Amino acid sequence: MAPSSAPRRVSNPPNPWSSTEVEWLGEPPPVELEVFEEDARSILSENDSPDVPFRWSLNPYRGCQHACAYCYARPTHQWLGYGAGTDFDAKIVVKRNAPELLRRAFAKRSWRGEGVAFSGVTDCYQPLEAAYGLTRACLEVALEFRNPVGIVTKGALVRRDLDLLARLERAVGADVHVSIPFADEALARAIEPWAPSPATRLATVRAVADAGVPVGVALAPLIPGLNDSEVPAVLEAARDAGARSAFLVLLRLPAEVEPVFVERLTAAFPGRVDKVLRAVEELRGGRRNVSEFGRRMAGSGPRWDAVQRLFEVTCRRLGLEPSAGSDVRVRDRPRPVTPSLFDDLPDG
Repeated sequence: MAPSSAPRRVSNPPNPWSSTEVEWLGEPPPVELEVFEEDARSILSENDSPDVPFRWSLNPYRGCQHACAYCYARPTHQWLGYGAGTDFDAKIVVKRNAPELLRRAFAKRSWRGEGVAFSGVTDCYQPLEAAYGLTRACLEVALEFRNPVGIVTKGALVRRDLDLLARLERAVGADVHVSIPFADEALARAIEPWAPSPATRLATVRAVADAGVPVGVALAPLIPGLNDSEVPAVLEAARDAGARSAFLVLLRLPAEVEPVFVERLTAAFPGRVDKVLRAVEELRGGRRNVSEFGRRMAGSGPRWDAVQRLFEVTCRRLGLEPSAGSDVRVRDRPRPVTPSLFDDLPDG
């Protein structure tokens, strides 16, 4: 993605908890939110990693108020001169021109209508989306151009946009994966403090399924010694809520993420720290992180093989389709595609 101008701090940022979607957000974090707006130069990021099954992704926000201790995207905040710790949770950058940039990208004759993943880095349905509505506006552009999308989120706010996603699914293809690493509410609150609760996320799975949009569960990350025993419970609850598929990703601990994760784990579960870190090293060949393509998302060795078998056997028992990750289903369709096709889309 081309660099943008320096983000500008908003002196009086919008409060998502005062929006019409407040009932989906839970309690606000006890930290001061700083919002920075920027005019980005492009909005689609091209992926060349063999580890993820999509080429294009879209990220309307930098940083994330969900404050998940394990978030692999934390180091990206350092590119802006911010920190990977509390800055990532509380200094959120908003790409206010995201919908316009997406329309410009889709209008190019070179654009082939490939699926776009929302989001490849931070959550496109984090709380500020309630105030800014950038994800919804981008989905409207995708509907206008009949471009398929795939979404991975923890945010219950995706329910607001089920009208658009249902129309996209009928027209060209859309799916949603809801990230639910924990079945236990206390575990989730300790590690993902300001994300919606597991119960709220399961209710979101049900709402997406009821809207006729294919929905899966992302058991990501798998944290050995912490949530590996919860794999069957998460999968069963997700299936009962309407999930059709599931994927599994091992915890990643890049240099800037490891201290945040260890600090949070130590504060919440001091008796488990050594157990978890030893298990991570066991699955990572003696290291706590592996950055090489093809090895970043999965582990190795007998313990990892056992986790994978548990996941796959449980999926088969429940009738869930194991998927390769944040799949974006792309259906062939003729070119060119122009905004005039909007009038021919199925009614919502």
